Amino acid sequence: MVESKIRPSRRSFLLGVGATGLLSALPINSGRAGSDGVVKLSSKPTQFDILAGAGPITDVWAYNGRVPGPELRVRQGERLRVRFENGIPQESTVHWHGMRIPNAMDGVPGLTQKPVPSGGAFDYEFTPPDAGTYWYHPHVKSSEQLGRGLYGPLIIEEAEPPKVDRDVTWVIDDWRIDQNGAIDESFHDMHDMSHSGRLGNVAALNGVSSDTFSVRAGERIRLRLINVANARVFALNFADHEPVVIALDGHPVDPFAPANGRIVLASGQRADLILDMSGKPGQVTPVVDNYYSRSTYKFLDLVYDNKQPIREIPLDAPVRLPSNPLAEPSMADAKPMALSISGGAMGGMREARFKGKSMGIRELVGLGKVWAINGEVFDPTSGAPMFTVKKGSTQRLVISNETSWPHPMHLHGHAFKIIARNGKKAEREIWTDTVFLDPDEQVEALFVADNPGDWLFHCHILEHHEAGMATVVRVS
Repeated sequence: MVESKIRPSRRSFLLGVGATGLLSALPINSGRAGSDGVVKLSSKPTQFDILAGAGPITDVWAYNGRVPGPELRVRQGERLRVRFENGIPQESTVHWHGMRIPNAMDGVPGLTQKPVPSGGAFDYEFTPPDAGTYWYHPHVKSSEQLGRGLYGPLIIEEAEPPKVDRDVTWVIDDWRIDQNGAIDESFHDMHDMSHSGRLGNVAALNGVSSDTFSVRAGERIRLRLINVANARVFALNFADHEPVVIALDGHPVDPFAPANGRIVLASGQRADLILDMSGKPGQVTPVVDNYYSRSTYKFLDLVYDNKQPIREIPLDAPVRLPSNPLAEPSMADAKPMALSISGGAMGGMREARFKGKSMGIRELVGLGKVWAINGEVFDPTSGAPMFTVKKGSTQRLVISNETSWPHPMHLHGHAFKIIARNGKKAEREIWTDTVFLDPDEQVEALFVADNPGDWLFHCHILEHHEAGMATVVRVS
């Protein structure tokens, strides 16, 4: 495993400002439709107190004036209408990460829509077929626009959700902040692009560096985790608590307890947990992020209030979620779709094709390109598909990571079922849209190509995508 070079700190980070008291995680604002049934989503520059009073206010880009943007919630099968107004000084779009929606609503410039100019607007409208935890973000200059704060949660509610005391969303991120409390402007840095991506130095929960999360003894929480970081992998360890995973990347799983209570999420991934608060009134339990073994730190404390427990024993109610309406793939009829990832630092890639021309690595580096899939560096101005598959066909996806770095690979417009890792049957069948591969790892998955259009497939370490790790799958 490649170690992080930048250790995220809590509120004092680089400024040397001491903590001034316990700060609880901020709630997320809800996005409500107007009288016309349309949710207004506006991106614009603003200021935000990332450091929660421990330093200067930071200039950010935000949806509706907050980071994260408003939590959009609709019921499964209900129509969602969003009018996006672009108020930042760049073109932008909105991509609905993980959603199996019509191609024209997917928000990828040059592939599914024209980019929305500064001062322009675009109307998104779709009916989510799947319940679960999703999110939204730009797909123009993603590494910069997300790094400045443009992202928000999208929750699709089940008709009959499991019984809990609270349904809580944790949007987890890391900011790269300089000594003056400003966002570090080193976007598109070649070291980041060729190594592990843009890692921040301030870990954040719902946009801010929070020390605590308040809980009550005996309560049951549905905790929705969304990793929106440009590149950081989080591994949250809930210590003596026993979270139960009920969904990954929006899709239900057979409920299971992760090893050592540790939830690992790469960029773009999500997890729904059932967390029974088994501590006592007044107890403080640390939640530790220990993915990078040399950069372990306390993410926050679960702080129990002093009230009497809601209940003495855990709630006796089912937690299994109903399945989403995914087409079951047929292994017997599966068509092969092989993707080999190469490049990056210590990767040994000598040459690759870009814009129809074979180039050596020096020439590619000069163009800011250091990654390839099947020997092809992605050209965002072309949009030509690497694969063209028949609508309704089952595809056997084989992804081989032949690099020295981990990669969360994300497929738009579809979900796929992981069936094997490194030639061995997967421990459990999981439907996902973003699969995390370690260096030299191979993953096999199946999916039914039932959503027509041109769909992006890319690494969700945003700097890797920017530097060439993407391709297009056409379903026709």
